[in-house]
Amino acid sequence: MTEDETAAPVVAAFDLDGTLTEGGSVFRWLRWIAGGGRTFAAALRLAIPLGVGAVRSGPSADRAKERLFLRLLAGRDEAEVTSRSHAFILDHLEQRLRPKTLGRLRWHLLQGHDVVIVSASPQLYVAVVGEQLGALGALGTRLATDPLGRLTGGYLGRNCRGSEKMRRLSDWIAERNYATEPIIYAYGNSRGDRRLLRVATYPINAGRLGRLGSLRRYPRLTSEAPTTA
Repeated sequence: MTEDETAAPVVAAFDLDGTLTEGGSVFRWLRWIAGGGRTFAAALRLAIPLGVGAVRSGPSADRAKERLFLRLLAGRDEAEVTSRSHAFILDHLEQRLRPKTLGRLRWHLLQGHDVVIVSASPQLYVAVVGEQLGALGALGTRLATDPLGRLTGGYLGRNCRGSEKMRRLSDWIAERNYATEPIIYAYGNSRGDRRLLRVATYPINAGRLGRLGSLRRYPRLTSEAPTTA
């Protein structure tokens, strides 16, 4: 490590689904909020766009996810959904946190690094993840509301994946007003994290697919703590 790097602040950005936790959280969250029957029925009606989104990723995935939200969340009271989302994510974290990635996050905290969660999951519960894990920041997909405080089912802004993850993290770093450019560690597991890892000083593949995964060009997460910061 150079003398400049030793003096620089360090930011550690962690994806949530599949990185800090096993599997995804959004469909489980929708079942918690809207019920299993309604959620499965809505997903069945949107099977084709959801399938296309899963294969193509990118804007197709963003649109399909928003269409599912419109069916299941539109008109729901934001305060009630927020409260129920808090209960959901506490249960989800208890059952599905990945010890290896959690250990890496705790290592960063012990080093005094600024930890931030950056996820395509709803901000309603990504914020709770940040609080529970001691992160300084938590960035998720924001949901729009109407003047009466009801969810519209649409996004407020863009789905926080791909280039939007990179943009949101860049904005968060800018708001911190660091005296010098920070060193960035980024942890992800899927195609939606590629742009985030691309801008990191130390990109880390936390996926389980190894050479078969979409992040195979990046160093894989190990149980050992980094020695470069």
